[in-house]
Amino acid sequence: MTSTRADSQAVKPDTGPAWLVLALACACQFMVILDVSIVNVALPAVQRDLGFTDTGLAWVVNGYVLAFAGFMLLGGRAADLFGHRRILVSGLALFSLASLIAGLATSAEMLVVARAAQGLGGAMLAPATLAVINTCFSEGPQRARAFGAWSASGGVGGMVGAVAGGVLTTGLSWRWVFLINVPIGALLIAVAMSSLTARPCRRETLDLAGAITGTAGLAALIYGVMQTADHAWGSARVLVPVVAGVLLLAIFLVVEQRFATAPMMPLRLFSNHSVAVSNAMLFLFGGIAIAMWFFTSLFMQNVLGYSALDAGLGQTPAAVMFVVVARFAAGWLPRTGVRLLALAGCTCFVAGFVWLSQAGVGSHYVASVLGPTLLVAIGIGLAFPTLMASATADVEPRDAGIVGGLANTASQVGGAVALAVFATAAAARATSHSSDSSSPEALASGYELVFGLAVGVALAIALVSVLLPSRQRKLIRDDR
Repeated sequence: MTSTRADSQAVKPDTGPAWLVLALACACQFMVILDVSIVNVALPAVQRDLGFTDTGLAWVVNGYVLAFAGFMLLGGRAADLFGHRRILVSGLALFSLASLIAGLATSAEMLVVARAAQGLGGAMLAPATLAVINTCFSEGPQRARAFGAWSASGGVGGMVGAVAGGVLTTGLSWRWVFLINVPIGALLIAVAMSSLTARPCRRETLDLAGAITGTAGLAALIYGVMQTADHAWGSARVLVPVVAGVLLLAIFLVVEQRFATAPMMPLRLFSNHSVAVSNAMLFLFGGIAIAMWFFTSLFMQNVLGYSALDAGLGQTPAAVMFVVVARFAAGWLPRTGVRLLALAGCTCFVAGFVWLSQAGVGSHYVASVLGPTLLVAIGIGLAFPTLMASATADVEPRDAGIVGGLANTASQVGGAVALAVFATAAAARATSHSSDSSSPEALASGYELVFGLAVGVALAIALVSVLLPSRQRKLIRDDR
């Protein structure tokens, strides 16, 4: 995992050593992202053992993603109200228990429910770990470096998951893809109990109306977008949940603005220019991440003929590059400011995806995949920790959880929408290219369009980035 070096003065005195607190936050992020990537390689074995249909098998992934993204705001606000340690430990406990149930599952339904419970645990963990960093580490360079380590740990989780899924499934059983989380979760609970201080619960009550409308709205919107994998955008299976989700989110905003005495997501947060703009950029960034990790994997498998494990190994150099650059970017951030690093990242996105869009059936890995993915990975390493730090900067400690939940939700929802749009566009291009839309030539044409759309997303991020302040007060302040 990534280095967690930090000065002892960088962490508040009522917590454990800085390195231990940061290691805890990074390990939690590592485990959440690991669980997304490690399952993919195991899916064929899961289908054979539990009798999943092709449609049902998708819910092994979708059940996790739906709960993870849908409950993120609620998890973030719960961390603010009930304490970051309580929610982090509760999330770890739920995640570990659900992993145990998933590993012992005897039916398809049992596994899908367990995966949804894992997603709920992840929705508690992700914003709580961001809140721990934001409240435990002093403002300035130390906090920026902590965000870099946190971001890099997610990259390590994705990289390890792609390989570990194949190793565990082949060497032991697909069940160990889930069971491996149990001892890790138990260890992290012990670390959290010893390194974080439990603070009194706030006297505010949870905004139930906001929690219900916000969570249901996000879940319905994401569910509808997921249906585009099997149904047209204009079908009732897509439109009904999407429209319901948008309406519920509109009601959520009205509740938060006019009726909630203690809003789940205080709209005053958006008066913070950095929070508002950075979350818009994180929403767009979800499309970059999907185009990079998901569609390059499909390109290697469906066009170049790689196995799933080989495709995972093929992405490993890019994952390593992301981890390294993210750690350096965290050190540069206090000196350069957010805007410059974001624009540098967008430049790498544009160059990398233009290069990727030239790849085809006769392409070779080194010249057509390795080079451009390394370039895009540099851009992700520059942009992602920068945007996460910016999206949570200049906020009060009492809002650290909800701001972390908002940042995670923006990137997750952006990724879900981008996946649906890109997949639809790729399928349409492949169909128009050839009567055999599943041929490598037709699929390559579809992926070429996806990489071209990613260039457009990168340019949109660059345009939005000019709205950011060139340097932010809390990101450049000295630790003295």
